[in-house]
Amino acid sequence: MKPGHTTFHQFNGLLHHVRSWGPASAPPLFLLHGWMDASASFQFVVNELKRDWHVIAPDWRGCGHSGWSLNGYWFPDYYADLDALLAIYSPDAPARLVGHSMGGVIACTYAGIRPQRVAKVMSLEGFGLARTSPGDAPARYRRWLDEMTEEPRFRIYGSFDVLAARLQSDNPRLTTEKAQFIARAWAHETASDKIELLHDPRHKRANPVLFRIDELIACWRECTATVQWVFARDSKGTGYLKDTPEQLAERKNAFRDYRETWIEDAGHMMHHDQPAAVARLIETFID
Repeated sequence: MKPGHTTFHQFNGLLHHVRSWGPASAPPLFLLHGWMDASASFQFVVNELKRDWHVIAPDWRGCGHSGWSLNGYWFPDYYADLDALLAIYSPDAPARLVGHSMGGVIACTYAGIRPQRVAKVMSLEGFGLARTSPGDAPARYRRWLDEMTEEPRFRIYGSFDVLAARLQSDNPRLTTEKAQFIARAWAHETASDKIELLHDPRHKRANPVLFRIDELIACWRECTATVQWVFARDSKGTGYLKDTPEQLAERKNAFRDYRETWIEDAGHMMHHDQPAAVARLIETFID
């Protein structure tokens, strides 16, 4: 297992945890995790990289070892956090971004907001949520108000073994060794026989702001970087699956230089299921 390093940076009002692998003199490669994941989750992919990279992987605010936001979680904050991160680790050169799920959405959209700051983007199952319409707003606001009346909580597990078994039940492709690693990356022991997730449970609350695909597409159209979308053949829970073929084509065609590929025998968490295949795709595309 390739050794990693941990660093903390203060920016945008929070303490941000950043995990890195490889020599600082190597070309920088940014790995951006998805919703309720953590930077350590990329360890399996990093192990499979063949050449030297300076891999930089933040824990998004409210995830892993980064600080929690008292005012909730909003996509503009993630763009600002990525902007600050690039100012630290790649101040003078356009960055190579690889994002999974939510991290892929952040990477693609940021590449349209700041096109001069991004050289290449690879999005692993990060194609945006299911479409919404203005008529969805009243119910969404009611749900949000209802959820604001109570503090959300995560389930407490009796041991890391119990959490690992839960992860394997959700994703049968996980080996016991991988499940144990992820369990210890996602959670910590708060008391004897009490294992709790590290993430802020307020992530569970409904976002009162609807997902608006038209705004993302407008940003994607400003992207000048080469973009590759990587689909998992057995993915079941991502928003694009509800698109018509024409709607999915609209998402893809927003990019000026777009490529796509598929990974077989993998679900949404492809970086867990097929890390060697993901690493090969990254190095072929990024390099």
